[in-house]
Amino acid sequence: MTELGGMDRTLVLLRHAKAEPPGDGTDADRRLTAQGHADAAAAGAWLARHSLLPDVVLCSTARRTRQTWHGVASGMAGSPDQTGPATPAPPVRYEPPVRYEPGAYEAGPAGLLTLVRSAPPEATKVLLVAHNPGISLLSAFLDPQRANQEGLRTTGLVVHRTRLPWAELRHADLATRHTARS
Repeated sequence: MTELGGMDRTLVLLRHAKAEPPGDGTDADRRLTAQGHADAAAAGAWLARHSLLPDVVLCSTARRTRQTWHGVASGMAGSPDQTGPATPAPPVRYEPPVRYEPGAYEAGPAGLLTLVRSAPPEATKVLLVAHNPGISLLSAFLDPQRANQEGLRTTGLVVHRTRLPWAELRHADLATRHTARS
């Protein structure tokens, strides 16, 4: 085990928010609906309330996942959510590094796990914004005993905890789950 092996780490998996139905454009260009934008902000507010602000964000390059991340970032900064008025914005602007990952778009659980394993070793909280079925299957792989067999709904979050370094990740306890709705 590496020098950073005993450090607590948190992995938050987020399925993108509600998107428009498929149309004439490509699937990767689908936009969020108005409800999807609101739900993404609610997810960010939930993450902030639970002290789950990520050190790094890994995000699919599809439009709906990028829009989800932008909504989450807005929600973490104090946008309204489903539980009432917004909290004041932090005095310092919070902007974690974001890696937009083309491979996350159609990735299965193994591909998504490879992305998480590439996270900076010093990061203690990583947020992965991706798609089903890969994101739900990754959660089930990390903790098969507690996995939700129905998978993540849109704007569904699962929080996994581990003491393994990211590069060695093979199991992470599912600590909590939440579906953000505005």
